[in-house]
Amino acid sequence: MASDVQSLMKRMGDRLAPSMAKDHPNLPVIKEEGCYYYGADGKTYLDFTSGIAVTNTGHRHPKVVKAVKEGADLLTHGPSGVIMYESILNLADKLAEIMPGDIDCFFFGNSGTEAVEGALKLAKHVTKRPAVVSFTGGFHGRTYGSMGVSTSKSKYRKYQQPQLNAFQLPYADPSLSAEENVKALEKAAETLFDHQVTPEETACMIVEPILGEGGYIVPPAEWLQKIREICSRHGILLIFDEVQTGFGRTGHWFASQAFDVEPDIIAAAKGIASGMPIGVTAASKELMHQWPLGSHATTFGGNPIACEAGIATIEVLEEENLLENAQKMGKYAAEQLEQLKKSHPTLGTIRGTGLMIGIEIINPETNKADGGGLMEVLDLALEEGVLFYFCGNKTEVMRMIPPLIVTKEQIDEGLEKLDRALTRFEES
Repeated sequence: MASDVQSLMKRMGDRLAPSMAKDHPNLPVIKEEGCYYYGADGKTYLDFTSGIAVTNTGHRHPKVVKAVKEGADLLTHGPSGVIMYESILNLADKLAEIMPGDIDCFFFGNSGTEAVEGALKLAKHVTKRPAVVSFTGGFHGRTYGSMGVSTSKSKYRKYQQPQLNAFQLPYADPSLSAEENVKALEKAAETLFDHQVTPEETACMIVEPILGEGGYIVPPAEWLQKIREICSRHGILLIFDEVQTGFGRTGHWFASQAFDVEPDIIAAAKGIASGMPIGVTAASKELMHQWPLGSHATTFGGNPIACEAGIATIEVLEEENLLENAQKMGKYAAEQLEQLKKSHPTLGTIRGTGLMIGIEIINPETNKADGGGLMEVLDLALEEGVLFYFCGNKTEVMRMIPPLIVTKEQIDEGLEKLDRALTRFEES
């Protein structure tokens, strides 16, 4: 089996672009099921990544697999508009039931970055304004428009620097109170509008309601509500990037509902179809119907099989009470991590909402972020049999994002393995 793994890794190095294939940890697997990966090395790995917050219903949920198989017996490709099929309309109906506010009309693409691109284009088309405002630390994708509003890491823009007419405001500071964050936002927005771009030129503000790749920062609800108020005051459309926070990850359908904020446009993907590639730009019919034929289009978006998977995913989330489970298991995991922190000086802040949990790794001598140490901890945790992922500007935060089907016993299993990994790291 070891030779098979070596052969796979060599083929990967020969045939796949490093920008695609050199992510962490490059674990060769042969099967996935529920909360587990089955490695080509014969070992079983507990998955606390969910394919980076994608398989919220667990890997290969039977209902989703059945929907994919039955869907393939009928249709494998659209394109929507050239033909029309029921699965895309049924998924749109399902989404209209769970979306916040009056969002009830949808453009389907293939990914999160496409959903963001669509949101930016829609906002500019509707407002006839050129400028976009995003927030420092946000990550919205790697295509040119979405990259132009992403600032989680400068390396994502190296040698690219898109010309989008985009401006940035600072994200909420978790070390400040809600009141202090609101005041800082008001001052920063006033400075931006006085010195760089007028509100009359600003089409939209785009924000992650919880920072994802930027470090799992949870802002105060009042801060997000103040963004909503500023946008409403100036006729600026508010876009929530819920690519990672959507479909139950935070214990709510969307994080906007947890914070009691209604955006004008939502960009969503990842958890929508349990691993099938689909993304959605969502807005009210009033906004969306100002986007005429030809202003935006797609060949593969809203694929009929992916739509069937999306319908099944929403039904599983409802039928198995997975939003409630995300709240309960997220609370339990956070409590257990706080207990673990007492015996591990390398653990810094534990933060998150629902099953979107960030675990900061620090150097206990300096009390500063330790990105290098985190990568060592990830490797050791993998050796123990549990898979985590990283985020943060300095790669200092470990993401704990298990499938929403995760049980208390599986959380205990994963954190016991993390405990052993941290002990090995601290003793080395």
